[in-house]
Amino acid sequence: MIARNVHQQYEGVGLVERRTMSWLEPLQLDSGAHLGPITLAYETYGKLSPARDNAILLLHALSGDAHAAGWHANAAKPGWWDAMVGPGRPFDTDKYFIICSNVLGGCQGSTGPASMDLASGKPYGARFPVITIGDMVRAQARLLDRLGIDQLHAVAGGSMGGFQALEWATAYPERVRGTILLATSARSATQTVAWNTIGRRAIMSDPRWRGGDYYDGERPTDGLAVARMIGHITYLSEPSLERKFGRAFQHTNGPAFSLESEFAIESYLDYQGTSFNARFDANSYLYITKAMDYWDLPGRYGSLDAALARSQSDFLLLSFTSDWLYPSSESQLITDALMRLGRSVEHVDLPSTAGHDAFLVDYQPQGPIITEFLDQLGG
Repeated sequence: MIARNVHQQYEGVGLVERRTMSWLEPLQLDSGAHLGPITLAYETYGKLSPARDNAILLLHALSGDAHAAGWHANAAKPGWWDAMVGPGRPFDTDKYFIICSNVLGGCQGSTGPASMDLASGKPYGARFPVITIGDMVRAQARLLDRLGIDQLHAVAGGSMGGFQALEWATAYPERVRGTILLATSARSATQTVAWNTIGRRAIMSDPRWRGGDYYDGERPTDGLAVARMIGHITYLSEPSLERKFGRAFQHTNGPAFSLESEFAIESYLDYQGTSFNARFDANSYLYITKAMDYWDLPGRYGSLDAALARSQSDFLLLSFTSDWLYPSSESQLITDALMRLGRSVEHVDLPSTAGHDAFLVDYQPQGPIITEFLDQLGG
């Protein structure tokens, strides 16, 4: 039995396939527009219990997708949270039925700007309606309805995934027993909006963006690469960059007095921009970052206390000491409000030098905390 468990933990959930669910009925958006038909791409891991009471919804960050765990055929790497999902792992597929969907507005199988607009017979491009975190969650609620899941054991997400988890807890309180928030906040700070604005401007300044109608020609790869470089820096920390790259030169022992990339950090950022272009759509980047900028839970309900008073779930918040994009103080604000409301809440501020990306890479200290939280939720 011990050998089997070790083998299971090593294998994780194995080979998985992306699925899709579609609806002809339009979805009313927060902007007042209607969007339809709609398709959501999703993956599931584990088995739904006969009582349908063991489902957990994982919610991805800006650059994520439905592929949270396991391997796609011929893929070079597993899903974005593979270390956390599988038999014996924190999101234990021997206990829970795990669901992850690509957000509305995305570019990995869900309806987004690259999708076909039936009215014009062309991809939406910049004609795609502006969306919000609330719109993303309403689309996910449709998916759960179709899967026959009335209540979730838990919702869990980091960064923008945490936005969605908070939206679930407050917009659908009767459907959520537990809420796990990692490296996130109840609103996008002005600094976050500023970084996103620069990234969007980089894309829209690329002459190949063509007002969003680039699908029949060259893509705005330069603009998206710059946007990714800017964004990626905010996910890291100065100590991690210094430790990994320092002032090392990539190919020489000293300066070549060239405008080309020489420093190791330059080469790393070049790689991030190039690889991001291979898997992400520039218009989706525009729309998703705009949805993040609109995120303001206290503003919508008048105060954070008023917003969280709508929730009925237990809460677990994990923050990371080196995260300067969504610092620990943001998690503490949520925790303080929940404590004032007398809700069940635990906040753990984990030491890390990985920056905002800690929730994706520093998985070992998170594991026991998440496991205990999910177990105590009961059925």
